[in-house]
Amino acid sequence: QVQLVESGGGLVQSGGSLRLSCAASGRTFSSYHMGWFRQAPGKEREFVAGITWSGGGTSYADSVKGRFTISRDNAKNTVYLQMNSLKPEDTAVYSCAAASRAWSFPPSKYGFWGQGTQVTVSS
Repeated sequence: QVQLVESGGGLVQSGGSLRLSCAASGRTFSSYHMGWFRQAPGKEREFVAGITWSGGGTSYADSVKGRFTISRDNAKNTVYLQMNSLKPEDTAVYSCAAASRAWSFPPSKYGFWGQGTQVTVSS
């Protein structure tokens, strides 16, 4: 129903910033709540940030609150993750995901996933 492609990952030094983008195609983008997840080596995938289909509500993991900002531009079919004050522990593969807006927010299930983009933060 929707295809997701992440971009913007790379290597950045501690304290630096990166902006990730997730471009969507297929079914109407505004039909979905969107989220960002990450998985570090040897760790389980964890929730990072989420945003409602309309952009009117957001949620964040405690570990990134105050440093990361999720936003979306429905006209461009794109969701963003602005990451500031990056730390080495932020190193992970970051994936975006979509959940039907029929779910309450934050959704308990994301049904569509991108391939992920690597973020590496050096000391």
